[in-house]
Amino acid sequence: MLTELFDNVREKCPLIHNITNYVTANDCANMLLACGGSPIMADDIGEAEEITAVCGGLNINIGTLNQRTISSMFAAGKRANELGHPVVLDPVGVGASTLRTETALRLLEEVKFAAIRGNISEIKTLVSGNGTTKGVDADVSDKVTAEHLDEAVAFAKGFARSTKTVIAITGAIDIMADGERAFCVHNGRPEMSTVTGTGCQLSALTAAFITANPNKPLEAVTAAVCAMGLCGEIAYQRMTEADGNASYRNYIIDAMYRLSPAELEKGARFEVW
Repeated sequence: MLTELFDNVREKCPLIHNITNYVTANDCANMLLACGGSPIMADDIGEAEEITAVCGGLNINIGTLNQRTISSMFAAGKRANELGHPVVLDPVGVGASTLRTETALRLLEEVKFAAIRGNISEIKTLVSGNGTTKGVDADVSDKVTAEHLDEAVAFAKGFARSTKTVIAITGAIDIMADGERAFCVHNGRPEMSTVTGTGCQLSALTAAFITANPNKPLEAVTAAVCAMGLCGEIAYQRMTEADGNASYRNYIIDAMYRLSPAELEKGARFEVW
């Protein structure tokens, strides 16, 4: 499964429009290039819709949210919807401020997303703030562990059903769900959390995989998550005593650049729920 999904990314070279945070914009662009995609970073309202129209997919990240870019997010998101282009939402830090929470909830109301990727706390905030708790256990723990994986999967499936999108909850164990099915991914390294922006890179990567595989969104998101986690593992193997988190960041991008579809298929560790 993963070989074909990654092959499609390499062959189609999806052009992804990113309205993302300025802390990690460069890393997101390089990750897209490394996986076989192509990035555009355009967040001015004067060109947001026009740029989205020439791209295949859109990645919206609220990490450094500001009034200048909020209007661009809505304009680009709605234009992408009109054109049938997949849109990914990364609700970074939602719940930390009223502006972030209200903007993220408005985006959920006004833009149709192909996937929403965040950590468990961010996804819980979207659920409770949106009031869509019917059939969703909003009391799920703030850490996804093997001990309560059942309830976390049920939570993800419930939110996926209510939003009619793929929900990706990333952490020590990653969960991808579309309402009926779920995949739990066990790739990755805890050291990835020492690098600012691995989550942001993953959201950009997710947009590329969905754009290249529009008819298999759940599988595409799962492939992206497996690839990112596997690259974290491969990069960690390169680390020496002289290396720190900056080297690790570069090694992760290098690993994605050199990763083959066959290696992804072989190295991916996931289970179906």
